[in-house]
Amino acid sequence: MKYLGQIFIILLVSFVGELLNTLVPLPIPASIYGIIILFCLLEFRLIPLRAVKETGDFLVSLMQLMFIPAAVGLLEAWDVIAPNWLSYMLITIISTFVVLFVSGRVTQAVIRHSRVKEARHE
Repeated sequence: MKYLGQIFIILLVSFVGELLNTLVPLPIPASIYGIIILFCLLEFRLIPLRAVKETGDFLVSLMQLMFIPAAVGLLEAWDVIAPNWLSYMLITIISTFVVLFVSGRVTQAVIRHSRVKEARHE
């Protein structure tokens, strides 16, 4: 029964993200709205982490399976992709390194900020 409640919370947040996607005229996917809403609810402790933790962990463990349909779709569209495969590969590699670099810098900044904050409280 606990898992049903957790799934309900996640689905409700996802539904609100879908509503925002419909109402707000920005090119932001509904899933991003949902992630931001869930983050804010957890960050401001409006929902305790234990209210979604087990189901969230389970869904994250299944995330690899969610890429299979996308990969199959790429294989089915190979005749469209084939003429430009090198461009796609270069864009993928470059964007991956950009994301890794930016993520690393943001993580370092957050760690530095938290250390400074901890030092002030001591």
